[in-house]
Formats: sequence, C-alpha cells, structure tokens
Amino acid sequence: MRDHGGNIDQAQARFGGQDWIDLSTGINRQPYPVPDMPAHVWTDLPTRAAQNALMQAARHAFGTNALGVALAGAQAAIQMIPRLFPAGRAKVLAPTYNEHAACLRAAGWHVAELEEISALAGADLAIVVNPNNPDGRHHDPKLLRALSQQVGCLVVDESFADPVPDLSLAAHACDRLIVLRSFGKFWGLAGVRLGFAFAGPERVAQLSEMAGPWPVSGAALELGRIALADRGWHDQTCARLAQEGARLDDMALRAGWALVGGTALFRTYATPDAVGAQSALARAHIWSRIFPYSAHWLRLGLPGNPAEWARLESAFNGKP
Repeated sequence: MRDHGGNIDQAQARFGGQDWIDLSTGINRQPYPVPDMPAHVWTDLPTRAAQNALMQAARHAFGTNALGVALAGAQAAIQMIPRLFPAGRAKVLAPTYNEHAACLRAAGWHVAELEEISALAGADLAIVVNPNNPDGRHHDPKLLRALSQQVGCLVVDESFADPVPDLSLAAHACDRLIVLRSFGKFWGLAGVRLGFAFAGPERVAQLSEMAGPWPVSGAALELGRIALADRGWHDQTCARLAQEGARLDDMALRAGWALVGGTALFRTYATPDAVGAQSALARAHIWSRIFPYSAHWLRLGLPGNPAEWARLESAFNGKP
C-alpha cells in the first residue's frame, strides 16, 4: 500500500478519540467559504458551457493561455499521464509525492528516482514537483524549461505553487511540458476533487478523451469558477499563511526540531525520532505525517483556528 497523509481513520483506530486535528496533509484548514449554489449543479449533468467557464477562470488564476482540462484532482492527471505514451524510461526527482512513481510503475514504466535535477536528462518522461513535497525545494523555471528540451516530456506538478506564482510554468505548457495544478490544497476543499492539467493540443485531447464527457461534477465546476476568480481571498490567504508558517517554525525550533523545508501550506522538520514525535503529538489528538524513507522527518500542516494553535502549542510544550 502507498502511504499518504489524511489517514485520520488510522490515527483514530490506533490512539482512539474523535476530536482530532489533522495536520498530516498540506490542505488549507481555513478553506474557501462555500457559497450557496443553484440547484442545477446538483441535479443536471455538467454542461460544456460550465466546463468552459471553469477553464477560463483557471487560466486567468494560473496566468496562462495554454489549453487545459479540468479533472477530478491533480491525482487524476497523475494516474492518466503514464498512459499517454508507450511505457519507457521515466525519471522522478525524489524524494517527492509518491503517487508519481507508483502510477508510472503500475503502467509498466521503468522508473528511476533521482535526487539531482540534472540526472533527469535523457528520460522519455521526467517528473518534477515544484515546490516539492515534502521538502519544499524550489526549482528555477528557466532550468525546468531547459530540461523540457532534454527529455521526451516533462511533467511539472505545481500543486503547492499558488502562493509562489513566479515559479509557475503554466504559461509555457505545451505537448512536451505538462503542468499540473491543484484546487483542493490551497483553497482547502480537497473533497471537491478538482485539479487541472495544462499542455499542448495533442496531450489535452488525449487527457480529455481518457477523462470522458463529465470528468468533474457540476458542483465542482461552479465552486471552482467562483473561488478561482476571488483574488481578494487568494491574496489575503497568502499573507496569512506566510505569517502562520513563521509561527509554526518558531514553535518547532523551540521544541528542538530543525526546519528541513516546506511550502506555505506545510512545514517539514528534522526530529530526533519521527515515530516518537508523531506518537507524542497523537496523544494530544494531533495527526502528523512521517515518511518511510526517513527516521527523522515529520511534516505538519498549519492549524486552522486559535483553538487548534493552542492545542498544538500545548503539545509542543510537552516536548513531543
């Protein structure tokens, strides 16, 4: 099984209780306020006009005129992309979100997980997450554009790029450069299952054919269109996340943890014992993310309200 954050049911089964704060994901815990929506988004099949309206809002929000397709989360694109091409040699910049390599292997690709971006050259398909999950590494967009000319196709997963738009390559998406964007993380509505893939006409046509006529629900189309157009909420959220990330770093530093890196939505720390740290936080019913490849790394999302911050600070004061 592939391990992921968000497995709060496992935390409850292991430690008991129902009043958990799930900080094991990079999902914004102060989500976009869901407005009242017309009844037809629940009762009618999604229309082409609604899909087009969402894509217009997405292109404006992500600063691109490239073709794209809305899907049931960036995860849907991650599962489809290995089947766009004949299986060959794939290279993934690692460590990173584990679904990329797993989906490639499931589709018959030979996958190399490499730590240096220069080592990706020569791949039939290369994957870079920018900013990276879980260590928050940023990669120069010019470097990535150059890399796209050294591989058969480059996929850049920008699921955490909303607060850092200068990193985005969405404006340069083409058949050799596929750019993925997430809606659920920054807007805090992961249950909506909405994401985007931007590419050239051939790749978008392939993805659209694979996704079928109604890849996104009517409610997701309407909510996504509204939220993506709300630049005021976007800018206010970016400012808040910057302040709260610094607050979380200070709490972790005082607990004796060292910052590995992160994004505006999560922070990853080096701890003396990640399993022990996770268990200590879990006793306060706070769930965190640890990784099978590191005995020390622990990732925390940002608490969503004053009560959650107070509980986390209390747990830290207990020296987790």
